[in-house]
Amino acid sequence: MPDSVYKIIELVGTSKESWEKAAANVVERASKHLRDLRVAEVVLLDMHLKDGKVDTYRAKLKVSFKYEG
Repeated sequence: MPDSVYKIIELVGTSKESWEKAAANVVERASKHLRDLRVAEVVLLDMHLKDGKVDTYRAKLKVSFKYEG
């Protein structure tokens, strides 16, 4: 197996339903634009509030993919 190099980027996903859906949205969208995704690590979970209530769940992920450049 040859040596490989991976690039890591941070992406933020949102959902009105849950943090899990917000994280899944990141992976789903990233997989449409990046090839050979390897690992997604949740680094932060937070919420956007509106009128004292949860409006949107947000998940920040570090996503890695094979670097070919």
